[in-house]
Amino acid sequence: MRPAKKVKPVSQSNFKTSFATLFRAAALVSAVALIPAATAGLAAVDARSGPQFGKLLAVYQRIKSDYVEPIDDDKLVKGAIDGMLASLDPHSSYLDVREFNNLKTQTEGSYGGLGLSVTLDDGAVKVIAPIKGGPAEKAGLKAGDFITHLDGKLIFGGSLDEAVDSMRGAPGSQIRITIFRQGREEPFDVTLTRQIIDLKPVEWQIKDNNVGVISVSSFSENIAADVAKAWGEIRTKTGGHPTGLILDLRENPGGLLDEAVALSDLFLDKGVIVSQRGRSARDTETYNATPGDMAKGLPVIVLIDEGSASASEIVAGALQDQHRALIMGQRSFGKGSVQTLIPLSKDTALKLTTARYFTPSGRSVQEGGIDPDVAVPQISDADRRARQLRSFRESDLRGHLINEAKLEDKDLEKDKTDDPRFKLTPEQLKAKGITDFQLYYAVQTIEHTGARFAANSR
Repeated sequence: MRPAKKVKPVSQSNFKTSFATLFRAAALVSAVALIPAATAGLAAVDARSGPQFGKLLAVYQRIKSDYVEPIDDDKLVKGAIDGMLASLDPHSSYLDVREFNNLKTQTEGSYGGLGLSVTLDDGAVKVIAPIKGGPAEKAGLKAGDFITHLDGKLIFGGSLDEAVDSMRGAPGSQIRITIFRQGREEPFDVTLTRQIIDLKPVEWQIKDNNVGVISVSSFSENIAADVAKAWGEIRTKTGGHPTGLILDLRENPGGLLDEAVALSDLFLDKGVIVSQRGRSARDTETYNATPGDMAKGLPVIVLIDEGSASASEIVAGALQDQHRALIMGQRSFGKGSVQTLIPLSKDTALKLTTARYFTPSGRSVQEGGIDPDVAVPQISDADRRARQLRSFRESDLRGHLINEAKLEDKDLEKDKTDDPRFKLTPEQLKAKGITDFQLYYAVQTIEHTGARFAANSR
């Protein structure tokens, strides 16, 4: 497999890449390409925006002279920067020293915590996805859960960094978190024991009839290589005769664009994988497949749900548009934008939305997400119906970018209706030994299509 070049990250909530490498690369671009643009931009500010900056200065001076308590300059400046970026979209943000340190901690690959990807939604901490194998996932936390209290202390209205700092801690220590879940009448408490979160984003298993399953929980460095290695292990364990492959991208919040491209390329021989379009030429690019299909034409199913975002949607969209895989599950999150890390100093940076991305057919997943070819609800989840009615996606975020195709609200709500094909209750499924109905349904589908593929190959 060819080495993947490093490009811009498109993570929904964090960057899974080497901090030092990313910073050096971005700093080089800034020094060579961005300084002249910045100079021109400042000239434009002086010429056209002087009165607006005069208002900002007037407010700053009034706060400094008249506010009831003395206010630190750093707090006011950061607040002004945060306000500017918050007016753009939910994914652009300013990274100060503290946030840079959090980023570095995440990218080192292990930390003491609960294993949660979270965001801030109107002042409330909301779970994007639990990390597979972490304390939160083992305790049953789900995408869309709200965390209201930590050790009995209300965290509503605080910053996301403060909440994340509180959830992290020494491995072995405990924390009591209070969860509000749509569909439950009352909040409930869960006591979790912090552990070293050793990020293992690729896991594999073999189901009945030699069906291989590869689960990818995030798009960090070397994901494509890890998936290729997992497929090699599956081939070895099945005597070189796997029936097909299920690529599980459920609750995968995204990661690096180049890894999404490289993973897609494992299954594609030719054609466009994804394109991105921004205001400037440097942010407009098309990524194409190279010859070679790792699975050699075997049936492939990609599982997605409302937690599948960004890089996950790039892979699903590419394999769907190229007719290489059957997409199954539920409509994805709908994050169709690219974020670039732009250093401001040695320990501060902007995470700025610089482009939108498009699938090979030219469609944007922004707001609408990827619609599965076969919609399969997770009916083994006892809280599914209530959570489905209040599912959380990009289109629910305040200030999200609008899809240029101007999607209708009814198109964004259609997956909240019951599917008459699936009537079994979670209890009935459990009695049959089925705890993950979507995966079960995908395995059954591969078994049938794989048998036909084998017959046609003889």
